[in-house]
Amino acid sequence: MTKDDIFQRIVNILEQTFEVDPAAVTLQARLYDDLQIDSIDAVDLIVQLKPLVGRRLEPEAFKSVRTVADVVEALHSLFHNPSHA
Repeated sequence: MTKDDIFQRIVNILEQTFEVDPAAVTLQARLYDDLQIDSIDAVDLIVQLKPLVGRRLEPEAFKSVRTVADVVEALHSLFHNPSHA
């Protein structure tokens, strides 16, 4: 799965689950400040991303996530380094 594929999936989840305008979702968008995704919403986002990687996602992998690009990078790294899941 490419980073663009991951980004598109995140855009879809943010739009469908959190009613975020897809035009507002950019790689530089900050989850909390720009998209109003709080810590509870972030957990929901991780739960919805789980099927993407097909296994449990550890919250520690997402502790430093602040932007959409950070989420994309965290997920992309799980595809290429499955031991961190």
